[in-house]
Amino acid sequence: MDRGVASPDFIDKIVARADAAARVAALPPPVVFTNGVFDVLHRGHVVYLAQARQLGGSLVVALNTDASARRLGKGADRPLNNEQDRAAVIAALQSVTLVTWFDEDTPLQLLAQLRPAVLVKGGDYDMRKLAETALVESYGGRALAIPFVPGYSTTDLVRRIRQQR
Repeated sequence: MDRGVASPDFIDKIVARADAAARVAALPPPVVFTNGVFDVLHRGHVVYLAQARQLGGSLVVALNTDASARRLGKGADRPLNNEQDRAAVIAALQSVTLVTWFDEDTPLQLLAQLRPAVLVKGGDYDMRKLAETALVESYGGRALAIPFVPGYSTTDLVRRIRQQR
């Protein structure tokens, strides 16, 4: 983005993990937190993030680092977009207030640092079985799942693209 043009404002929404807690503490409450790979952004993602944002004053999105995403078993060549590019795309969304990363298999440690009021996951999660839910509820927060928009999946989208080669 050097080409003599200033960086877009949304780049300021991207924050290193080491700085995330201080930035989150300054956000309008209640803070809503979600996480994921968000590899190839599609309508399902955008609707989900908009719905999550409606649950509070701010929405923090924690992205799996590239290494963490690869451990999820979605394929050897995933994520297709690197973590910096994924962060820029997510940060450009109006519904998103802040973007950071986590390198672990789950965002449990990051949640402990940020202490959001609301944890949101996609509809395929049984929130009662997640350690993240127990953590958030232990300090008085709440955790809930937002149903998926039917017919939208990055894995399915990637498969369809590959079949058209």
